[in-house]
Amino acid sequence: MPRRVTPALLASALLTAGLVGCSDDAGPAPQAAGSQATPQVTASAPPVQAAGPTPQVPVGTAPDKAFAVGVRQLKLNRDGKRPLPVTVWYPAAGKPGGQPGRSADAATGKFPVVMFSHGLSARPADYETLLTRWTAAGFVVAAPTFPHTARGGDGNVLDVLNQPADVSYVLTQVLALDGKDGDPLRGRLATDRVAAAGHSAGGVTTIGLFTTGRDERLDAGVVFAGTALGVGTAFAGVAAPQLFVHGEADEVVEYAAGKAAYDRVPWPKAMLSLPKGDHGRALLSDGATLRVVSDTTVEFLRWSLYGDQAAKGRIPTDAARDDVATLDNRL
Repeated sequence: MPRRVTPALLASALLTAGLVGCSDDAGPAPQAAGSQATPQVTASAPPVQAAGPTPQVPVGTAPDKAFAVGVRQLKLNRDGKRPLPVTVWYPAAGKPGGQPGRSADAATGKFPVVMFSHGLSARPADYETLLTRWTAAGFVVAAPTFPHTARGGDGNVLDVLNQPADVSYVLTQVLALDGKDGDPLRGRLATDRVAAAGHSAGGVTTIGLFTTGRDERLDAGVVFAGTALGVGTAFAGVAAPQLFVHGEADEVVEYAAGKAAYDRVPWPKAMLSLPKGDHGRALLSDGATLRVVSDTTVEFLRWSLYGDQAAKGRIPTDAARDDVATLDNRL
């Protein structure tokens, strides 16, 4: 389990980044004094070329039907000092569509798990439109609310450095539900097929889970508008495919910062770039951009967690729809 990182570590770098998450609130959250909205970040070394197929997940087939969506809440606390309420969306029995059913019966099957990390001044519910699409495609999505960086917290951006360990702790607790007597998700989790994803500060958290806080249980990652500031680009462990999604007009985390982190990934990878995309408001409500992002990420997760090779082949087609994105594909 990764150790808690001292908040002073690379504090100036994180403050300069101005890691502001998107929420339903109008405009970005306030930044720390002296911060800049668009950090000037360049790669310190040439891009690393990815090679080889995904090594951890055997070839398989993802579900070809949509599921209803259930939702429940977990009350967790790491070390008794870090309260981490967790929203869990899961494939549910019943007719697809409509609002998530609270505590609905789980669908029959074994479903991969995706850990999602929200941005600064955001909450998991802000991303429900995207995350429930993942769930309807056959994934259990678990999203903790972080104690300091969530909306309503103290806004301590430095606490992002502690969040990879939070995610690993929550992942342990979620996976344990698969063997817990009487739990609605008992026998429903594919505990050997796990990904991490996150937006903005949650993107930093996600990168950290593959670098300084490497969690070897993770098979893949999805990084939205993220940067490696504070967690570095020393990607470690067994190869885990990565999909980066970043707006070229991002006003908070400069596109170049995300691209620099992406270039350092040594594993199979792809980057979905949104020429007119900002810091991520399109992730919060339905529209053409969200449809392209959700469809592309669903196919990536189907490939990387179910081992579905046909899904991998559909990624370029989904990315090209409606001419809202371009794809650098090295998967």
